[in-house]
Amino acid sequence: MSEQIFNKINTLLSQNDAKFKVIDHEPANTSEAVAKARGTIMGQGAKALVCVIKGIDPKILAAYKNETPSQTSSNSLLKSSKHYVLAVLPADYKANLEAITHEFHGTKTSLASPAEVSELTDCVIGSVPPFSFHDRLELIVDSKLFERFEEIAFNAGLLDRSIVLNAKDYERIVKPRLVNFATA
Repeated sequence: MSEQIFNKINTLLSQNDAKFKVIDHEPANTSEAVAKARGTIMGQGAKALVCVIKGIDPKILAAYKNETPSQTSSNSLLKSSKHYVLAVLPADYKANLEAITHEFHGTKTSLASPAEVSELTDCVIGSVPPFSFHDRLELIVDSKLFERFEEIAFNAGLLDRSIVLNAKDYERIVKPRLVNFATA
């Protein structure tokens, strides 16, 4: 869906001297199938899930958005009662949404709707890369992504194009908030 997102990632990685390669492949519907198409191991996959956290205290929500409560009008608090995160984890793990809820002191976390995913990422589900280019989408990464492989692999905004990237370069460039939410 998004050649533009692919180009942003390619430019960002090139400007930051990252070690990466682009792989064109047939579109695949599962993490296992795309790993096979890329010629990588499933655990190298950086699965990116857009999640919605509800029930966060407005003062805590303002802190996550680097605002003071006085900067946040009651109107914007009502509109922003949902907090969106791009949760990145190894593709062979599952996301524990309760752990994300707990980390953000919310009441419930769920996966975003396809319309929300499209709005926040300019991508269709399955092609979302582990990068956030939207100010309403906070990036969180489970540390397990950096523990097993020197390289990570991910769809780069398109279902038929992936990037294999040095994991340390990814961490250095995006400086993610680390949250333990992946379970085997």
